[in-house]
Amino acid sequence: MPRSSHALVAALAVALPSAASAASPQSFKGEYTVSFLGLSIARSTFSSHYENGAYAINGSVSAAGLAKLFDDTRGTISSKGTISGQKMVPQAFRADYTSGKKASSIDIRFANGNVTSTQVIPAPGKRDPKAWVPIGTGDLASVLDPMAATVIHADSLDQVCGRKVKFYDGEMRADLTLTYASKGTISVPGYKGDTVTCRMGFEPVAGYRKGRKALDYLRNKSRMMVTFAPLGQTGVYAPIHATVGTQIGTLTISARRFEAVQ
Repeated sequence: MPRSSHALVAALAVALPSAASAASPQSFKGEYTVSFLGLSIARSTFSSHYENGAYAINGSVSAAGLAKLFDDTRGTISSKGTISGQKMVPQAFRADYTSGKKASSIDIRFANGNVTSTQVIPAPGKRDPKAWVPIGTGDLASVLDPMAATVIHADSLDQVCGRKVKFYDGEMRADLTLTYASKGTISVPGYKGDTVTCRMGFEPVAGYRKGRKALDYLRNKSRMMVTFAPLGQTGVYAPIHATVGTQIGTLTISARRFEAVQ
């Protein structure tokens, strides 16, 4: 799977309880299953801790079910930063994963929410300047990493949707727009209560190849829905369920556990 498309899916797959606005120590746990056409293909588990306006998140992702027969991918992900008002301000993001015998990593560093360095191993190949949309000056200012981009700070469920998220995965810059779809309720281990569902739009900004069918489908045809639930009284809302329409079927991400850990 191309790195930029993989990272977009990973951004949804690693949806997790991710930030707390209070100064007192708080911890959260999230467990998710990724399925395709009804078959489990991946699982992820995350733990996060927040104290004195800082956050640290660590997680693991691995292929599951029939997917392991074709692509035994597994990896670890970490993110840390600070919380300013209702905004997450990332400092560092790292993903290390292996697929068979091939190892890859992404390391992104930030200062005041702006990207200062990116290291991708193995390094991307040479780009055709006629077919590639390069990242320009200003594209990497005030952006979120793949983990920080999965959560929303809001005063209520009514204010979760109706916003744009600037997202950077180490190669591609994209905008994710959230528009209100519906309200509901959900029950999973660790949480039972109200939810809000947003329709998510995807718009690549830079760092991608022109004419890529997968990106064109996500931008113009895909139906992407994300359901958010509150993390206690923190004012943070994290994805608890999501569906992403692809050219060959629907990808579903569901929480198996979604809870605050006292």
